[in-house]
Amino acid sequence: MTAAENVCYTLINVPMDSEPPSEISLKNDLEKGDVKSKTEALKKVIIMILNGEKLPGLLMTIIRFVLPLQDHTIKKLLLVFWEIVPKTTPDGRLLHEMILVCDAYRKDLQHPNEFIRGSTLRFLCKLKEAELLEPLMPAIRACLEHRHSYVRRNAVLAIYTIYRNFEHLIPDAPELIHDFLVNEKDASCKRNAFMMLIHADQDRALDYLSTCIDQVQTFGDILQLVIVELIYKVCHANPSERARFIRCIYNLLQSSSPAVKYEAAGTLVTLSSAPTAIKAAAQCYIDLIIKESDNNVKLIVLDRLVELKEHPAHERVLQDLVMDILRVLSTPDLEVRKKTLQLALDLVSSRNVEELVIVLKKEVIKTNNVSEHEDTDKYRQLLVRTLHSCSVRFPDMAANVIPVLMEFLSDSNEAAAADVLEFVREAIQRFDSLRMLIVEKMLEVFHAIKSVKIYRGALWILGEYCSTKEDIQSVMTEVRRSLGEIPIVESEIKKEAGELKPEEEITVGPVQKLVTEMGTYATQSALSSSRPTKKEEDRPPLRGFLLDGDFFVAASLATTLTKIALRYVALVPEKKKQNSFVAEAMLLMATILHLGKSSLPKKPITDDDVDRISLCLKVLSECSPLMNDIFNKECRQSLSQMLSAKLEEEKLSQKKESEKRNVTIQPDDPISFMQLTAKNEMNCKEDQFQLSLLAAMGNTQRKEATDPLASKLNKVTQLTGFSDPVYAEAYVHVNQYDIVLDVLVVNQTSDTLQNCTLELATLGDLKLVEKPSPLTLAPHDFANIKANVKVASTENGIIFGNIVYDVSGAASDRNCVVLSDIHIDIMDYIQPATCTDAEFRQMWAEFEWENKVTVNTNMIDLNDYLQHILKSTNMKCLTPEKALSGYCGFMAANLYARSIFGEDALANVSIEKPIHQGPDAAVTGHIRIRAKSQGMALSLGDKINLSQKKTSI
Repeated sequence: MTAAENVCYTLINVPMDSEPPSEISLKNDLEKGDVKSKTEALKKVIIMILNGEKLPGLLMTIIRFVLPLQDHTIKKLLLVFWEIVPKTTPDGRLLHEMILVCDAYRKDLQHPNEFIRGSTLRFLCKLKEAELLEPLMPAIRACLEHRHSYVRRNAVLAIYTIYRNFEHLIPDAPELIHDFLVNEKDASCKRNAFMMLIHADQDRALDYLSTCIDQVQTFGDILQLVIVELIYKVCHANPSERARFIRCIYNLLQSSSPAVKYEAAGTLVTLSSAPTAIKAAAQCYIDLIIKESDNNVKLIVLDRLVELKEHPAHERVLQDLVMDILRVLSTPDLEVRKKTLQLALDLVSSRNVEELVIVLKKEVIKTNNVSEHEDTDKYRQLLVRTLHSCSVRFPDMAANVIPVLMEFLSDSNEAAAADVLEFVREAIQRFDSLRMLIVEKMLEVFHAIKSVKIYRGALWILGEYCSTKEDIQSVMTEVRRSLGEIPIVESEIKKEAGELKPEEEITVGPVQKLVTEMGTYATQSALSSSRPTKKEEDRPPLRGFLLDGDFFVAASLATTLTKIALRYVALVPEKKKQNSFVAEAMLLMATILHLGKSSLPKKPITDDDVDRISLCLKVLSECSPLMNDIFNKECRQSLSQMLSAKLEEEKLSQKKESEKRNVTIQPDDPISFMQLTAKNEMNCKEDQFQLSLLAAMGNTQRKEATDPLASKLNKVTQLTGFSDPVYAEAYVHVNQYDIVLDVLVVNQTSDTLQNCTLELATLGDLKLVEKPSPLTLAPHDFANIKANVKVASTENGIIFGNIVYDVSGAASDRNCVVLSDIHIDIMDYIQPATCTDAEFRQMWAEFEWENKVTVNTNMIDLNDYLQHILKSTNMKCLTPEKALSGYCGFMAANLYARSIFGEDALANVSIEKPIHQGPDAAVTGHIRIRAKSQGMALSLGDKINLSQKKTSI
């Protein structure tokens, strides 16, 4: 066994830079030194023994000169020393000197000082020699009656470990501890005694619990936790006992200790699936989340609620508690809020949607008044998306939500405003009844919009959905207001010229014309000093965007003006009004074109935008029915198709989710009746305490047996050849943040190999935790060596090394066998994840490491190749299935994954099938990978290249 597998009680950290002292100097200090020097010498001896030194000559010296001392520090150090020192001869018999030590400890167990008694009892828990413990038994029993609780509770622990390891030394331990428990008053002593009875004699523990079951809520929290554990274990093994203890668990939900409440709620859910029990447990969880200050605790308890929701029978119970769950939103942490909103959205139904929307509206308004904080914007986005989802699922709610959300179109945070805009676009298309309301509200906030992207979207919505004469005229008024004085070029030149002559300027136009293009004042006069703080931002918004050189918004405006002008012509019969409106629209487009070609904007207009505006001018000058159809019908139809495809996809994913959760029972499945089930069949459900213990130790049982390909044999790597003197192979067990190498070493020679050592080194972000200890291998013998490697990030790691050994009786140098490299597969750390298109684009822009992989495969089908890449990289395809369906000779898809260390990995697949090379032509193209760290980008690229080679002939 390696040091990692041995039971370890003592860990001492020491600096290794000092020279180890000699045995003679240590002996001298221990014999003749004062208490201080003896203490230091004893510390050095302990460290040397821990490092593998034997020091047999010092044992008698310590017994003679150090053991009789009464100093507390020395006594504490001696406990550590006796724990680690070898107590037996090489043939396994107890050393004679240990009789003297045993007598010293018998005296310590009768010492008047309670600390010495208690710490000695703690030490006895670690002894594994029955011959040493036997003479001490009367003294240990006597300690159960000591006046001090520290001694009594350690005496219980000592009796428990001795009973567990050597039952013959104290066969009546359960009876003794039961009598002790009945009369004991101290909470820690009762807890230790009760815990011993649970593990040593469950029936006695139950007898005791049944006598005091009504007083359980008055006990200390440490004892309550042990009682919860006992009830869980008893009911897990024997479900007929449930009725007897369920009232006790209900009472423990009211405990003052959060830990007891959490365990009691978890136990109650496993004991009963009655709606009242589920409601009580869920209520308890919600109280814990609200009252606990630690965000990690909040997230863990939220996970318990999510697990409850996964059970179809429990979901309805939780739906009644949605308003309580929303109380968690008072937590400032974004991650907790995110999980809470997702849970609330999953539980929303027609019964509670109205209340949910009211709370969310209040939360949205609250975020408006909070001083700007990094997370406030993100939280607002989350709320907007949640309200969006509610309105889509429950259309009646949209009318309440839209007026509140549309206030945020003028928000300085573009991301939140973009989410609102997306929601408004969907609502105005889906809900005809709300169109008037949305258009009216949009016209109200239009002038306050600060972001050019939002401005473009708002223009499109107004152009598409203004259907009355009044609305169309209102849009034109807003556009004129937003554009300022026209023609733009002339007014801007006048403004600049006016700034050079301030007297004229004051009489001619507003004070804002005093500002130059650079945002500074040309001159300052007494007459203009009444408004000295006018800045460039005082320009109307649209005019500002255009002068900044953003002409894409001008192209959007041209389309909007064309749509409303064509609609106005259809609505108003008078020719004069028609011509006047169309001429005004054409004037606006012409003045923007003129501005784009002038030198006033910071950037000139692009050819694409010129083409678009020119096309709109041509359409308005001709007013053909075909163009009227394209502008006013086809655009809306394409939006409608996109939204219906999106809705269909959402419904499909929800259906898949519900299918997963619905427990289907086949017609010929056997029905199990609890009363008729044999006792041994009851244990089909896993023991939660056992599972959590295994998880803490890193021994979680993976479901590998179901898939033979995922069995252990697949992960065995051969390290040496069959003809080498030492054969080695390793099983690589990946367990989240660490890797365990289980190396089988076989001596294939007829010699004894001494000091056979596995020497390992790592490359990449891996770190060897400990050096494996040397072995001695008999002829044709084998042994297992374990080595632990810590992993810090997702990148390709390599473990390499060799096995060195001495041949018994040979005079030659040490022999060495070089091992093959072990490549650590990053796929064990990468998990498929999902994100929105906006988040994907933002990360794509932010991540600085890119790895471009050229497609090199013999696959001839684009979709097959994409599926192969998804399978080999563990990534998730974000591009919807509908966008990938059909066949057109090329394909583009976005992939996303996240590592267990929280690193994001993005990939864009752009592939095509060269048709001119015939039907059997292989897929060509590129895969671009982006990640925050270089290692992640390179590792994924290597993985793709490797998987491509495997598919090649």
